[in-house]
Amino acid sequence: MRITSARDLGLAVRQGRQDRGQTQAELAAAAGVSRRWLSDLEAGKATAEFGLILRTLDALGIGLDALPVDPVPGGIDLDALLGDTGSERG
Repeated sequence: MRITSARDLGLAVRQGRQDRGQTQAELAAAAGVSRRWLSDLEAGKATAEFGLILRTLDALGIGLDALPVDPVPGGIDLDALLGDTGSERG
C-alpha cells in the first residue's frame, strides 16, 4: 500500500487491526499506547508521534519501507523546463 498522507496511514493501521480481529483497546495495549491515541491515528491525525507510530506498526506486524517516489506521470520537470545547469541563480 502506498501511503502519502496521515489519513492513508490511519486507514492502513485500522485495516491491519481489523484484519487481525483486534479491538482498538487490544492493539493499544499491545503497542503500549492509549486507545485514544490509536483512535486519533486511525482518524488520520497528522501530528501523531513517529516513534509511537512505529511501535503500533510493529505490534501489527507491519513493516515500513522508504522508497523513492516516481514523478507523477505527466508532471512537470522544472529543472528540464528551466534548463537548470546546476549553478545557483540570484
